[in-house]
Parts: sequence; C-alpha cells; structure tokens
Amino acid sequence: MARPTKCRRVCSFPDTLEFCPLGKEGREPVILAIDGFEAIRLIDKEGLSQEEAAAQMGVARTTTQKIYETARKTIAEALVEGRPLKIEGGEIRLCNGEGFCYKSGCPQKSFSQNYIKERTP
Repeated sequence: MARPTKCRRVCSFPDTLEFCPLGKEGREPVILAIDGFEAIRLIDKEGLSQEEAAAQMGVARTTTQKIYETARKTIAEALVEGRPLKIEGGEIRLCNGEGFCYKSGCPQKSFSQNYIKERTP
C-alpha cells in the first residue's frame, strides 16, 4: 500500500488563480497544483535552494524536486500550447502565523507546528 500524501505547507493561496492567453478562453485549461505554485514561488521568485524550499514546505527535498519539475512542465505546456492555466487542488496546509515564512511581504510572517489541513477541490 502506498504512503498517504503528506500535506505541503504554503503561505497563502495565490492572489490570481487563473491565467488565459487572449483569444484562447474556450480551450481546456492546464491545472497547476497549489503546491507546485508554492515550489515555483519559493525556488524561482524567492531564490531558495530546493533543500530550503523543502524545509519551508515541510516535505523531503526529493519530494520538492518532483513537485518543482512537474510544475515547470505544467507551466511550459500552458505557454507552448497557448492554453489557459488554472491553479487549484492539492494536499496543503496553510500558514497560521507562527515560525518563519519566506514570502515577501507576508502578513503572517511565520509558520507553527500546528497546521490547518486544507483540502482544495
């Protein structure tokens, strides 16, 4: 039996949940999981290493590496094929304001050991 998926820690939901190229509104969207968005944010925007991002997300470095690679492929698919991109789903737990947070301008500057488990559609 496979291990259950460990919830990934994220600072907050993305402000924008959907991107669509002009004139492509009717096409089938590509889905980017919220944990993939968080990996992209931590590694590419915040400049963290995969090891630091893994610690922030509360998972192993190898898990973060897989999440990151999948997210990059998903974004590439949306860009190359000109398809809408939706950010949704995944096993995540949200920041609740205790600990340390890498998000620039985060109103909740930290994480705690007690997380709210959020299951998104």
